[in-house]
Amino acid sequence: MTYRVCFVCTGNICRSPMAESVFRARVEEAGLADRVEVDSAGTGGWHEGDPADPRTVSVLEEHGYDGSHTARQFQPSWFARLDLVIALDSGHLKALRRMAPSPEDAAKVRMLRSYADHHPATNASDARSDAADDDLDVPDPYYGGRDGFEECLEMVEAASTGLLAAVREQVEGQAA
Repeated sequence: MTYRVCFVCTGNICRSPMAESVFRARVEEAGLADRVEVDSAGTGGWHEGDPADPRTVSVLEEHGYDGSHTARQFQPSWFARLDLVIALDSGHLKALRRMAPSPEDAAKVRMLRSYADHHPATNASDARSDAADDDLDVPDPYYGGRDGFEECLEMVEAASTGLLAAVREQVEGQAA
């Protein structure tokens, strides 16, 4: 059985494609690529069909990650096939939970940084879910310089280790 994770930011050209690329690499390194599907989307459709922001691509590729990507908009119907929906900031968290068709679907939405070392989560359902806790936001680097994209990558990488541990636990639980 495949475990499906989708990262969501605003336009799906900066933060969520970065998180998708980093997490896909972690999943592959862990030998789980055949059991975990990773993708991303945006809460809005402004950039649908566009590649990732050139700064995102540059930072990813300089750090050894795949920079290829095509933006798309998150659809409420996707909740039925997803196991975990990862919001990159509290605004995305609120928007995704509002569009969730059921309380069970809303419970699938988590903040990425709730999995970071300073916010440990033992499994996907135990991640911190303080919706108002802005310290869990990954700031949008779009309107700033390259340093914002580097900072975004650092935050994504820091959270990916904890997220991988949580997903591994869920995948191994499904297999049992």
